[in-house]
Amino acid sequence: MADEARKFDKGYIERGFRRCEDYGVEPDRVFSRRILCGSELAERMSARRELIITAEPFISQLYDFLKGSGFFAILTDEEGCILLVIGDDLILEQAFELRMVPGAFMDESSIGTNAMGTALAEKRPVQVSGKEHFIKAYHRWTCSGAPIHDPEGRLIGALDLTGSKEGVHLHTLGMVVAAVNAIEKTLALNVRNEAIIRQGRFVETLVDSITAGIVSADLEGGVLSVNRYALEMFGYSQTEFERLGLAGLLARWPDIRSTVLAGGEVMNEDVLVNARSNKVYFNLATYPIIGDAGLPYALILVFKDVKKVRKYANEILGQRALYTFDKIYGVSQGLRNAVDFAKKIADSRSTVLLTGETGTGKEIFAQSIHNAGSRREEAFVVLNCGAIPRTLIESELFGYADGAFTGAKRGGQAGKFEIADGGTIFLDEIGEMPLDLQTRLLRVIEEGTVQRIGESRQIPVDVRIIAASNKELLEEVERGNFRRDLFYRLNVLPIRLPALRERKEDIPILVRLYMDKLSRKLNKKPVPISQEYMDALSAQTWPGNIRELENLLELIINTEATPQLAREDIPIPADAAGALLSLTGEVDERRRHPAGVSSLDDAEASHIRSVLQSTGNNVSHAAKRLGIGRNTLYRKMQRYSIACVDA
Repeated sequence: MADEARKFDKGYIERGFRRCEDYGVEPDRVFSRRILCGSELAERMSARRELIITAEPFISQLYDFLKGSGFFAILTDEEGCILLVIGDDLILEQAFELRMVPGAFMDESSIGTNAMGTALAEKRPVQVSGKEHFIKAYHRWTCSGAPIHDPEGRLIGALDLTGSKEGVHLHTLGMVVAAVNAIEKTLALNVRNEAIIRQGRFVETLVDSITAGIVSADLEGGVLSVNRYALEMFGYSQTEFERLGLAGLLARWPDIRSTVLAGGEVMNEDVLVNARSNKVYFNLATYPIIGDAGLPYALILVFKDVKKVRKYANEILGQRALYTFDKIYGVSQGLRNAVDFAKKIADSRSTVLLTGETGTGKEIFAQSIHNAGSRREEAFVVLNCGAIPRTLIESELFGYADGAFTGAKRGGQAGKFEIADGGTIFLDEIGEMPLDLQTRLLRVIEEGTVQRIGESRQIPVDVRIIAASNKELLEEVERGNFRRDLFYRLNVLPIRLPALRERKEDIPILVRLYMDKLSRKLNKKPVPISQEYMDALSAQTWPGNIRELENLLELIINTEATPQLAREDIPIPADAAGALLSLTGEVDERRRHPAGVSSLDDAEASHIRSVLQSTGNNVSHAAKRLGIGRNTLYRKMQRYSIACVDA
């Protein structure tokens, strides 16, 4: 095919064809060789978040110029991985049939010559048309692409416009280059506040197609321009908005003005806006316009809906409920009753109280309830009341206003209830919540509003509450540690999760499940479990429940041996007393003595010491690897007299 490429009047096409032949790309290939999905794609999207957020308004604007003309626009990262696709429905349908979707790699080694991959390889704008594409599936199209660089000149991505080969002209490439220039300037603005020049070059970021409220103003707060989206967000006509000015719109306008005059910036802060219907929080970023003297003389303010910003962030970062009811394994009647009841109440707005011993899977149940209900597409926010210092719980739950206390974040911060608005909040270890905060939580349940620290305004929230405790809360009520009225408010839909010792028929199922899961995670072979040892496992009391069983199996996989389960009521073969049984059934004589692992408690203590050592005595990391909370790990360390400095 290199001979055929020589007929083209573009040197980069011939070079691209040669590279494709060296890569072994097949001309009949239809899909990219490499397509990411799931957590891999989420991690990559999160790492390129700034590029996506910066480029999206310009790509939308570029597409709006060509809407209905049979085009689609693609943003990739520096390796050619698609991050964003926008276009007409018909041509997008054709593109998706070829798996041109987020996560697909468009570099030449994956899919042959194309404007994105070739622009990245050549480090220059290119246009690839018809048979200039190495693979036949793309011969129907002409694509125009240009590389994107960061302010330091590093290659960070590419932008492409693709359409029918009959409908694209050279000026299409010019439009792409212009859009890329705008993206690079905005990236520089975000880093150094130096990219915006004289008045009149407000670019076309104020066009109505951008789904963000955009306002330009002078430093006295006079409104110079406002887009339609902002007017709809705030509920004003343009005349009303201009008359109001920034001083009437923003309570914090004097602080924002001072920050801009001092050369600073406001980036992604929640600010209170005096909208027509109510005072409402919006996410704000400011971009100063710098004059010839190097001083700001105006600024652009970008407002975004707080809920959408948080939802987008949650999706990118993977902060969502992952478990569903089909991931809860077991056939015991107590477990099935709990699952059946949880399914029935999943769509209810009423509060749920999950009780059960430590390690019985309360958070898995909470996530499953969320995912089975109508709020499944909204946020699932977790707060462990026992893992956060008492002094921080209030600000974590309810948020705080600007200047509420020394060290408070400028602009204040939303609490967990605001972040969970429209979704679910899971309050784990609710029995550890201080009494004074229980009163505030009760008010949230009864009134459906929260009040930030340092602020008198009530913020309406629509949140489904799922609480959990390993304590007997009624006993805590009698002791005066928990409010009786809050208990009854939480205990509307109670679900008790059975302890593992009450689910003996589930233990073989869980052993097989976790043996397979952990061996794959640790890249080790599963360890055979004899029926005799399985019977011994089923006879254990398991005070740590499923988490304790999982930790024991991880120990077995790592040591390739089964520790003795020492209990008077469990018969242990004489040749196994005080020893670890090897896979061949032979007994290691060095382990027959008290220094060896002689009981399940000893095995757990040994495993904890091993994990602590492997994490450099970092208690937080060790707790995460063990699948338990920091407080639980500290209790076990105290129980087994394990000393360590938290690194």
